[in-house]
Parts: sequence; C-alpha cells; structure tokens
Amino acid sequence: MKPLPWPVVLASASPRRHELLRQLVPEFTIQTADVDETLKDGEDLWVYAQRLAKEKALEVASQHPDALVIGGDTVVALPDGDDWIHLAKPVDKNDACRMLAQLSGKTHTVITGVCLRWPAGLSAFTESTKVTFRRLSASEIEEYVEGGEPMDKAGAYGAQGEAKAFLERIEGSLTCVIGLPIERLEEALSQIRKS
Repeated sequence: MKPLPWPVVLASASPRRHELLRQLVPEFTIQTADVDETLKDGEDLWVYAQRLAKEKALEVASQHPDALVIGGDTVVALPDGDDWIHLAKPVDKNDACRMLAQLSGKTHTVITGVCLRWPAGLSAFTESTKVTFRRLSASEIEEYVEGGEPMDKAGAYGAQGEAKAFLERIEGSLTCVIGLPIERLEEALSQIRKS
C-alpha cells in the first residue's frame, strides 16, 4: 500500500482507536478535539455519530491544514419500541451498572461515525454493528464495573476487554464496536490515495 501524501493526525484520545489505526497507518500523531458532545433534541443517532466525528476532525484540521485528519465517535443505541435509547459514557459506577443491566440479554447497535479531512477534500461515513449480550447476573455486572474498565466507554463496556465474555453474538464489524471500523476506513484511505 503506497504511503499517503500528507502527515496523518488522529483526532481522538481513545487508546483503542490508536491501536486500530496503527494497523493501517504505521505513523501518525494524536491530537484530541474539544467538542460539545450533547445530543440535539430529536437527533438521529447515526447523524449524531457522524456529526461528532466531523466536528472533531474539522477542529483538529484547523490546526493541521496540511494533514489528513481522522475523527471518530462511537455511539451505543438500544432499541426502545420505535425509538432508541442512547447509552453514552457512564457518569459513575451506578450509571455503568444501570447501562449493563439494560444491555443484559438484549441486542443493541453500535454506531461509529468516521470523518476524514485532507487538504483536497472531506469524507464521512457511519458503520453499525449489532451486538447481543448474554444474560448477566448482578454480581457479574458489579465485578466488571469495580474493575474500572467501563468508565470511559460508550455503553459502559469494551468488546476487546473483560466484557468479551458478555458477548453472545456480533453481526458486523468487531472493530466498529471497538471504536474504528478499519475495513471501511481502509476502503476510504485507498479511495483518497487514488484521488
């Protein structure tokens, strides 16, 4: 794969995204974006994930105009009749326990928005994966939360960590659930290389 013609900047503090991007881009720098992550009234969660990814990429790109900047945002959406419950990062341990109890024995959707902004253009997309949790006991949830892993993660779990044991089925990209759908990102990067 030929190298990209610009330096690459990842607009994310997530160690999971750093590890995933390294599979496609051996060298990049990291700069976090400070954007308001408030969900707008009535905002579709797919639109929301892509909007945040774009806002993060554009904020960092304003400081690195000659770079390819990659922004990402991951949202956990639990179906609720005709609507969706948005499970953000937990505010405390009780909130994490509540979210995991909601996910127990159910199928939810993980949506990751990605935005690539480079000197000649901008591209954004979302990828979504269905994840089914097995039924969890209260003691399993408490033990997992006490370990601290869920506290910085949407939906209060990390599919690549201890919560792997909670997953019954994954329909779609596992890397989307972890925070950066590298299959789609690889396609997007190869399109940019050709342009």
